[in-house]
Order: sequence, then structure tokens, then C-alpha cells
Amino acid sequence: MQFTYYGQSCFQVVLGGKKILFDPFISPNPLAKDIDIKSIMPDFILISHGHGDHIADAATIALQSGATVVTSPEVSAFLAKQGVQNMRELNHGGPVSFDFGKVRAVNAVHSSGLPDGSYGGNPMGFVIRSEEKSFYFAGDTALTMDMQLIPLFGKMDFAVFPIGGNYTMDYNDAVIAADFSKVDKVIGVHYNTFPPITIDTKEALDAFNSKGKELLLPSIGETINL
Repeated sequence: MQFTYYGQSCFQVVLGGKKILFDPFISPNPLAKDIDIKSIMPDFILISHGHGDHIADAATIALQSGATVVTSPEVSAFLAKQGVQNMRELNHGGPVSFDFGKVRAVNAVHSSGLPDGSYGGNPMGFVIRSEEKSFYFAGDTALTMDMQLIPLFGKMDFAVFPIGGNYTMDYNDAVIAADFSKVDKVIGVHYNTFPPITIDTKEALDAFNSKGKELLLPSIGETINL
């Protein structure tokens, strides 16, 4: 499975022949200045919550690609005002089936105001299950005991965790989150974009290695195979 990192918490996977983009925040991110969003043409866009650093390019990419946006009712309503029509709402609960597999929205401990100041609904993470790969994207969240539910939904091949601290869990908490969700491979996101979430990447890698786990930190624009 291909995984392409676009900075902050934005990434794209290719699963079941479909391109799935998560939390699109590219054009306002100076670290992602070399990424041309016009070239990003996903089949689906999954949005974990309404903060600007997860939704900034959602409408633009959705409209240019015709992608189906999968997110909460509140974020859907916000995007509808920007002309996005192809959307599938979901909320915390049972899985929803798509061409590439099943998506389950799970709890995230965070906030979710929208860029216009309106209510953004509850933040969420996603459990993605398919015949090819299964993984857990935590979204923006603190460490929570609810992560112990993740293995009950099936074995995850890897997880995508925020590791920058301040607004979310840091890399030390992410090691515990990996234990809770029973994954040994983690892709770190939501770090080094702004001063409050700047980290020592060597310390982060060492924290995972010391517990026998693998932390992957792809560069912005890099594609890795999982």
C-alpha cells in the first residue's frame, strides 16, 4: 500500500485501487510549498475534524477531483456552503462500507471549531479496514483509554498518530497509544509545523525504539510502501 505524506496531518493512501486523502492542509503550510494541490486527485477525502489545519484545502480538492468527502455532519454542512455536494456523513459508531473497505469513526479527545467560528461537531479518528491493509488514524487527540478498543475491531497493520504535543499527545504518549491499540508500526504526523509542536525527531525515534516499536517519519512529499 502506498502512503504519501503532505505535511501536518495530511496524507494519502492508495487502497483497493482508490486514492484516499486525509485532513487536507497543504497550501497554507509553508513546509509544503513544493506540493501542487492541483495535482492531487483523490477518490475520497476523509476529514477528522473542523480545524483549519485539517480542512483548509478540502473544498478546493473536493471540487477539482469530484472526490467523495467523508466526515461529520457539522463539517459536511460547512463544506456544503463552499459548494461541495458529493459527501457521505458519518459519526461515531458502526462501520460504513465504501469501495475500498470499511470506515469506522472512533473517539478523539480534542476540540473541533470550524474556521468561521461555528460549531464543528465532535472530533474523530478513523479505523480503516480492508482486505489489503487495515490501519488506525487517530486524528487530533490526547492519549485516551478508548484506544484500547481499537484491537477489538481487528488487527491493525499500522497506526497514524499525532506526536507533536501541546494540542495533541506527544511522542511519549504515542508510544503508549501504540501499546493500547496493539500496533508496532506508527507513522508520526502533526509535528514541526508550528513552534508549539516542534520536537526532537531523534528523541521521538528513540522513544519508540526503546519499546521495540517502529516510528516512521516520511518527508513532506515522500511516498513510502507499507
